Amino acid sequence: MGATVIDADEATRAVQARGSEGLRQLVEAFGPDILTPDGDLDRARLADIAFAGEEARQRLNDIVHPLVRQWMAERQQEAVERDDPVVVLDIPLLFEARGAGAFETTVLVYAPEDVQLDRLVRLRGMGEEQARARLAAQMPIEEKRHLATHVIENTGSLDELEQAVARVWAQLSEGVEPPGGGDRPRRSETTE
Repeated sequence: MGATVIDADEATRAVQARGSEGLRQLVEAFGPDILTPDGDLDRARLADIAFAGEEARQRLNDIVHPLVRQWMAERQQEAVERDDPVVVLDIPLLFEARGAGAFETTVLVYAPEDVQLDRLVRLRGMGEEQARARLAAQMPIEEKRHLATHVIENTGSLDELEQAVARVWAQLSEGVEPPGGGDRPRRSETTE
């Protein structure tokens, strides 16, 4: 749709890359068993540890979240300097980790918990217990639904999802100049 997207998952991978300060801190906190033989982060192993208990998950968040925020802030500043008219911060755990108060608008891509569970098992190959642990570690989706400015339903076909995105995009981009034009205020939207 032409927006600049800054992805928290991409930021997480960047701050946990081999040789990074983030990976060093993770190894210090969780031990060298979280590394592959090549020295990269074994994400599945770290997830197993982090989702096994609240204390481990909090320790992980305390290390990763500040680094991710810094990485995303740097990308957002770059977008501002380029005068990008619409910047979308794609943050899967926005309401849990950061709160939505700092953003002009929040957009939640919604699927009920049973659909989320099915997708985690069927599409991501997680075991059902592991998928349930992931969902249990998050704010309930119905609660998020009430906190979001806009909700995009993601329970039907890909065509229906694209139509829902187009409707919300039309609302968000109303009055936003194309790149390089006008002095309207820059908008910063966040997706969940």
